[in-house]
Amino acid sequence: MARARELFPGGVSSPVRAFRGVGGEPFVVERGAGARIWDVDGNEYLDYVLSWGPLVLGHAPAMVLDALRETMERGTSFGIPTGLEVRLAEMVRARMPHVEMLRFVSSGTEATMSALRVARAHTGRDLLLKFDGCYHGHADSFLVRAGSGVATLGLPNSPGVPAALAALTLTAPFNDVAAVEALMRQHADRVAAIIVEPVIGNAGFIPPDPAFLPALRRIADEHGTLLIFDEVMTGFRIAFGGAAEAFGVTADLTTLGKVIGGGLPVAAYGGRRDLMSQVAPDGPVYQAGTLSGNPLAMAAGIATLTALTLTLHDRIAQRTRALVEGLRGIAARQGVPFTADCAGSMFGFFFRTEPVRSFADARTSDVELFKRFFHAALARGVYLAPSPYEAGFTSAAHGDAEITLTLERLDAALAEARA
Repeated sequence: MARARELFPGGVSSPVRAFRGVGGEPFVVERGAGARIWDVDGNEYLDYVLSWGPLVLGHAPAMVLDALRETMERGTSFGIPTGLEVRLAEMVRARMPHVEMLRFVSSGTEATMSALRVARAHTGRDLLLKFDGCYHGHADSFLVRAGSGVATLGLPNSPGVPAALAALTLTAPFNDVAAVEALMRQHADRVAAIIVEPVIGNAGFIPPDPAFLPALRRIADEHGTLLIFDEVMTGFRIAFGGAAEAFGVTADLTTLGKVIGGGLPVAAYGGRRDLMSQVAPDGPVYQAGTLSGNPLAMAAGIATLTALTLTLHDRIAQRTRALVEGLRGIAARQGVPFTADCAGSMFGFFFRTEPVRSFADARTSDVELFKRFFHAALARGVYLAPSPYEAGFTSAAHGDAEITLTLERLDAALAEARA
């Protein structure tokens, strides 16, 4: 890490990895297998970060490695169409039929930025409505009251974003329908899109109220605004078919990432055919990328989605519920204010008594207790997200034995942290 800090800001390639949200020195990973990772000092950890979501099968699954070896021998990049792109896109559409057409890119930021460009082109409007604590990548329009590393570092907005661009972004509290309606009444004829994480994972784990997403759909329709679901994190995590299956609400545009690349850099944006037909070369909305549809990423995504059957998805979800229920029991026995929830293979918790419905609620949790708990867990070989404002993940490799061992270690960690 000393060498890394000479080369990279904070010694890292993405801010939250620097442990600034919890203090202390980050470890350096050497390898991973299944539900575990090992650092360069030989310490072993049960991993609940899983590369921030992509590794739904766990680390280094045989089917993904086999697909990568086979594909790599035929070439690593072509910059021209391959059959792998078509196959992965068909698999995505089979699970999300509302994604009638899509475009592969290499990062979630590219996906959300491009979806917003399509929305602005289609509507002829400029404004974006997003929600406090939601993180949609680091494009200028999204770095207003964002979550993830922005929240972890306590940055309400980012320097370097021109005021004129920041002024094009409206924000509302998550789960506050009245606030959305008020903003839309005031700005409706200028709002191109409402973008939301269907389940927030970048301000901790915050689920939507039952009426919230249906209300966003209704409001968008009333005002001729497009609804964008950012499922870079939730896609194929919260449900087999994503948010449309989980909540019965269909977005106009959807962004995907993480799981669809099986651990390699890949993302996508897509939705209604009439909207995506506006993307070049079929239409005038320009977006391009040298490594978009990279064959290695496509192969890893195909292998991952092939293995992630409905049966396996449900099995992972069941173990995630067991983890959350176990954590609730531990906190209750120790008399610690605590709330936790999960959806599919995503989960999260806060050290406060009442359920968290918004980023403002999340900020009232006991952050200092979280920091002590994080380090006590890490010392016992359990790696949780190094921030009180990030969701956790489980994988197919987290079996009953791993969940039981995790709860034993976290029970002792919480006892130490609260002392």
